[in-house]
Amino acid sequence: MQKKIPQRQCMGCRERKAKRELIRVVRGTDGTVRLDFGGKAPGRGAYICPDPECLKKAIRSKALERSLETAIPQEVIDQLVKEMEGRHG
Repeated sequence: MQKKIPQRQCMGCRERKAKRELIRVVRGTDGTVRLDFGGKAPGRGAYICPDPECLKKAIRSKALERSLETAIPQEVIDQLVKEMEGRHG
């Protein structure tokens, strides 16, 4: 029997994809927002495709902010952009 693959919804395109394909943004228990590459950091998490278009949509619709229930600092957005360029380029 095949193991079930965890699915998560991208905050940009709203598509459900395998958790491993997405980038996790987490608001930690201390209130700081950061990227979580291990997928295990404690706190409230939101997922986004490694696609700059999905990031633009998520920022425009404020989906990440709503999901994490806090403002997303510009340095976290910059870090996301760098990570996406690294995965695609």
